[in-house]
Amino acid sequence: MPEILFIKTSSLGDVVHHMPAVTDARRHFPAARITWAVEEDYAPLVRLHPGVDEVVPVAVRRWRPRLLRPATWRELREFVAGLRRHRYDIVIDTQGLTRSALMARLSRGERHGYDARSARETLAAAFYDVRHSVERRLHAIVRNRELTGRALGFQPAGDPDYGVVCERLQDTAAPYVVLLHGSARAEKEWPEAHWAAVGAALQEEGLDIQLPWGSQPERLRSEVMARALRRAQVPDRQPLGQIARLLAGARLVVGLDTGLVHLAAALRVPLVAIFVGSDPVLTGPRGAGPIAVVGRKGATPAPQDVVSAIRQTLAAIR
Repeated sequence: MPEILFIKTSSLGDVVHHMPAVTDARRHFPAARITWAVEEDYAPLVRLHPGVDEVVPVAVRRWRPRLLRPATWRELREFVAGLRRHRYDIVIDTQGLTRSALMARLSRGERHGYDARSARETLAAAFYDVRHSVERRLHAIVRNRELTGRALGFQPAGDPDYGVVCERLQDTAAPYVVLLHGSARAEKEWPEAHWAAVGAALQEEGLDIQLPWGSQPERLRSEVMARALRRAQVPDRQPLGQIARLLAGARLVVGLDTGLVHLAAALRVPLVAIFVGSDPVLTGPRGAGPIAVVGRKGATPAPQDVVSAIRQTLAAIR
C-alpha cells in the first residue's frame, strides 16, 4: 500500500484547486494511504475530501508574527517531529514555495516538486529529489494534476473532480444567494455601489441574500449593504466547515476571485465570478455546475454585465 504525503498548505483557493489531484491519486491508488499537510484554518475543508486519510495541520500564518515566543518554537518542533515520525513512499509539494519545499525536505520519503522554471519560487526546486517541468501558464488545477500524475506515474484525464462531500445548510426556509464581496487583495475588490446594484437585482428576483464575512472591514461592508436591502442577512462569523454548508445550500453564489468562490465551484453551486485584478485563464473557477465569469485582469466589469450574467444563470437552473 503506497504512502503518499501531499504538501499544499494555503491559501484557500490553492487548497481547493489541489483537491482534483487528490481525487486522481485516490482513483489510481485506491489502497493508498494519503496524508495532506495544510494550514490549520483549512484543515476542516480538507477533511471533507473522502480520499484523504490523515490531515497534518501546520500553522505558518500563526507562527510567523510570533517567532520570538518559546511556545511557537515548541509547536514548530512538535510539527517537525510529527512530520518525520512517518516514512512516505512519495512526498509531493504542489505549492512550489520555499516554505512548502522546506517542509517536503524535512519529511521522510522521495520528494517531488516543480523544477526551477516551473516553481512559483525558484529556490524551492533545490529541496526536491525529483523535479518536474510543468508549464506555468496552465490553470492551477491542471498544474496540480500534472505534477501529481508525473510523480505517481499516471496521466490525468477527464474533467476535474474535487471529491468534496458537504451537507447543505438546512435551517433556511427561503432560497438565498450568497454574495462574496470581500478579498484580501485590494486590486480584486469591486465598488460597493456595484454590489448594491447586484443586491437590488437579486431582490427583484425574490431571493434572500446572505453576506458572510471574514474580517472586520468585510463585516462593516456587509452590514452597510444589508441595511440598504430588504431581504439581506449578515451571519455571525463561522468556521470554514459551516461556510461550506452555507455555500452548498445556496441557489446561487456571486463573488470575487477568492477561495470561497472556488469552493462554491467545487460544490457545484451555480456561480457568477467577478474578476477585476486577476487572470481567469490561470485561476478562474472550474466545476461541474453552471459558472459564468465576468471581467478580467485590468478590466472592471460594469454592474449591468454582472446582473445580466446572474439572470442568465438563474434562468438556466429554473
